[in-house]
Amino acid sequence: MDKKIRLTFPDGSVREYNSGVTGSEIVEQLNRRLAKEATGIVVNGVLKSLPEHLTEDAEIRFVTFDDKEGRYVFWHSSAHLMAHAVKRLFPEAKLGIGPPIEDGFYYDIDLDRPITPEDFEAIEKEMAKIVDEDDPIVRKEMERDEALSFFKKIGEDLKIELIEELNEEISAYTQNDFTDLCRGPHLPSTGRIGKHFKLLNVAGAYWRGDEKNKMLQRLYATAYPKRKMLEEHLHRLEEAKKRDHRKLGRELDLFSIQENIGSGLILWHPKGGRIRRIMEQFNIEEHYKNGYELIYTPHIAKLELWKTSGHTGFYRENMFSPMQVDEVDYQLKPMNCPFHISIYQSSMRSYRDLPIRYFEMGTVYRYERSGVLHGLMRVRGFTQDDAHIFCTQDQLNDEIIRVLNFTLYILRTFGFSEFEIYLSTRPEKYVGTPENWDSATTALQNALDKSGLEYEIDPGEGVFYGPKIDIKIKDVIGRSWQCSTIQVDFNLPERFNVEFTGEDGQRHQPIMIHRALMGSLERFFGILIEHYGGAFPMWLAAVQAVIIPISERHHQYARILFDQMRQAGLRVEMDARNEKMGFKIREAEMQKIPYMLIIGDKEVEEQLISVRRKGEGDIGKLSLQQITERMKEEINAKK
Repeated sequence: MDKKIRLTFPDGSVREYNSGVTGSEIVEQLNRRLAKEATGIVVNGVLKSLPEHLTEDAEIRFVTFDDKEGRYVFWHSSAHLMAHAVKRLFPEAKLGIGPPIEDGFYYDIDLDRPITPEDFEAIEKEMAKIVDEDDPIVRKEMERDEALSFFKKIGEDLKIELIEELNEEISAYTQNDFTDLCRGPHLPSTGRIGKHFKLLNVAGAYWRGDEKNKMLQRLYATAYPKRKMLEEHLHRLEEAKKRDHRKLGRELDLFSIQENIGSGLILWHPKGGRIRRIMEQFNIEEHYKNGYELIYTPHIAKLELWKTSGHTGFYRENMFSPMQVDEVDYQLKPMNCPFHISIYQSSMRSYRDLPIRYFEMGTVYRYERSGVLHGLMRVRGFTQDDAHIFCTQDQLNDEIIRVLNFTLYILRTFGFSEFEIYLSTRPEKYVGTPENWDSATTALQNALDKSGLEYEIDPGEGVFYGPKIDIKIKDVIGRSWQCSTIQVDFNLPERFNVEFTGEDGQRHQPIMIHRALMGSLERFFGILIEHYGGAFPMWLAAVQAVIIPISERHHQYARILFDQMRQAGLRVEMDARNEKMGFKIREAEMQKIPYMLIIGDKEVEEQLISVRRKGEGDIGKLSLQQITERMKEEINAKK
């Protein structure tokens, strides 16, 4: 008699099947439409391919492209499809890795000749041909020696390097004449991918992100189950190009990265610096209102400090090399936490003092490989709105909820209204005891549950010293950006022997919360540039209005307006150049200045101002008092 297994579905229903049944067979019986749309099956929390056999009782759910896991499977299979096509067209090509990424996938390829946009059409045609062949995508588990022998035989040197370092089950997936080293999962066949794909661009990428390794060609692409979805995505990409913060940063003269300074190091130009100061000042004021104290700490410290904190053991690859001062090793700081602990320890602390909340606009330095540097989004020196809260166990939940509310207030004020929230749990490499980790994770989860916010668990993505809540913001064109983080830490207080005197007169260890709201100021500024397309709201705009006199005889009145508006605290400029009126207006439009204040003969005579508002056009003539009040209302509203 066949062995029976019991499978539990998301609605709680339980069904019996013969052991060895596949996900494909189950979904075909359940729902024909779901069978067409399903891309994978989650079995006891593990994502698997639909053709895999189920042999034990389990909780299962099917995923489609609408699910994060479903998109992963779809784009993973699409990456193999593209690599398959490349190998057919260029048999001498050697393959690196080809993971799904947000909104698509890429594949790293070692090929002596460059792949150019002119090759994209041929690759796409071959991909379509493979889709028509509709070959099954078959998984095979391999012993290490078998895998090494196979990939040596087909000349895939990069795959051999990966196999030699693998400490897990080795598997490969085959579709027709193409086999790739891969843990999967994948769609059941190449035909399930469909033909709604597009190769996007090719870029250089060092093998495994290390500039000491060979430069490969990284071929980016995307694919969707429906043509309309692909077209919408391509439209978003076009919009993203227009909003690229690197392009707008140059055009609006906000910042630059210059070779003589170094990669990943930002020069803030006057207009960018002005916006940064506004962001910082608002942030500082709100932190004071929320019970934080502003502190400042050095940029370097003795290496011993980072040994005590555990950074040299768990974060070494992201730190710059130490420097010697007076024959003692010093380290550029990658984080601010040990400094804040030192300030806490400068005095004896009582339970009556807690919670203590330290806040710093702290600049840190992290060694990022050159291949991952990207404008303001990934840099080597950046400033965090970093804070550390020292509290008791009884205060922990309330403090986390308080931080969550504060974070969302800050993000909403800057114009973001949609969020993705993740609870990241213990990674493979960590400090401290599992019991402390479980306690910290529970505290974060309880706070999220109590706040009513929707969130997902992100297994193994915590930092080495504690679990965390990550908050991603969605911009105006639907892209997600990681900014805010809240981390509970029992470990650093223990490593540094941080204490307070309890109500019982005994010494106790406080709990430490690490948190950043905007995160990296540089990254957040880059996101703001792209979110607003450079057209910042009034309260953030570097220049809120430009006064444009039509001719030289209007300069005196324009100068009076300029001086009085500056005195009123408005950020105004005056364009007194000997240029045509149309040219000045177009230039102000290009610079995305909210208001243009135009002065001609009638304006001087009537002591009024002709006002143009970006996005509205001509709004008539206003007095100096009227325009000042209007602008201040907009600034105070922070909309």
